[in-house]
Amino acid sequence: MNTTSPQSIPSPHALAIEEIDLSKPEIFQQDAHWGYFERLRREQPVHYCRESRYGPYWSITRFDDIMYVDRHHKIFSSEGGITLGAPVSVPQEKLIDTSSFIDMDPPRHDALRATVQPTVEPRNLKTMEGTIRERAGRILDSLPENESFNWVDLVSIELTTQMLATLFDFPFAERRKLTRWSDVATGGVASGIVEDHDQRIKELLECLHYFTELWNERVKRPLANDLISMLAHGDSSRNLTPMEYLGNLLLLIVGGNDTTRNSISGGVLALNEFPGEYAKLRANQALIPNMVSEIIRWQTPLNYMRRTAVATTELGGKCINVGDAVLMWYASGNRDESIFDNANDFSIERANARRHLSFGFGIHRCMGNRLAEMQLRVLWEEIMKRFRYVEVVGEPKRTYSAFVRGYTELPVRVHRWR
Repeated sequence: MNTTSPQSIPSPHALAIEEIDLSKPEIFQQDAHWGYFERLRREQPVHYCRESRYGPYWSITRFDDIMYVDRHHKIFSSEGGITLGAPVSVPQEKLIDTSSFIDMDPPRHDALRATVQPTVEPRNLKTMEGTIRERAGRILDSLPENESFNWVDLVSIELTTQMLATLFDFPFAERRKLTRWSDVATGGVASGIVEDHDQRIKELLECLHYFTELWNERVKRPLANDLISMLAHGDSSRNLTPMEYLGNLLLLIVGGNDTTRNSISGGVLALNEFPGEYAKLRANQALIPNMVSEIIRWQTPLNYMRRTAVATTELGGKCINVGDAVLMWYASGNRDESIFDNANDFSIERANARRHLSFGFGIHRCMGNRLAEMQLRVLWEEIMKRFRYVEVVGEPKRTYSAFVRGYTELPVRVHRWR
């Protein structure tokens, strides 16, 4: 795994503002991005980075400006992709070209999204809650006592991957393949997840092959309530090309895996960094639903989303031209002091915690937001039945990514109620 010394990351005030480049994964791996965001919000909230390893791009860092971009899809298109993509130095033949409904505009976006939306409708979520609670309880009861362990692996990944296997009706014993494919999809070669671009392509094509066999099975059966069956039978999705199928699979895998698992880990870390809030939680577990929203705001599991300008427009006094890449930094908007008082603090009683940007807004608002909230709520209800304290006993290891704000390790020790 790539690691970068904190000393190699300059202070945000040591650079001329035009030199700031937030696309560098090492900034986020060292949790050193907050000062950069604070400076940009204060001095240049619509900021142009002329040179980066991914090419030029705009950074949008204030809450209201991010909302404007997210809600105006006719000006800011998703067709160019939702991330910065691979570095410009990577040859085209080393890339795998996929597409999914999140990087489409209406009408195709709307039709494909509607195909899989029923999986997370309220009636289905109500049915899932009991399954999530039973699995969460089983996972928590299996945790080692009187020794430290990696919360990310034993709890965060395990619970979300079990849920993901259920949504796909994926062979349960092989569910960790989903975790691996999620990591490969979001992690580049520099992350250390894969050795080179050829390995990344090979593993993603293995994902496609595996899911193509599942598709071929489901298409022969009546429509069922899992994501593969819905794609195989949907009017708008039954004729997807292989790369479109892979793109939508990876979207659903990453969306159902990375975001929830990193909020599960982030919540434990937040309560340890703000022990007064943990004391409030122990005294009043009715605060859990609001705490879930605050966890998602404070953690912000995806740092940004990209759009591409399809019309020349002005934002924050700057002219954004057709074809420009525009990054909505959700992580910055969720710490905007004009919206959230003491925005860097974790406060489980925060009155406007639900106002966070983490799920996006407009036509691309996260399809599984209610499922993510339910998983976190149920997990914390079950944690509080069993443990007085989930204690962080070492430094977290963070994901090497400017896109995913996550953790690879969070060493903890659990303390039961006595």
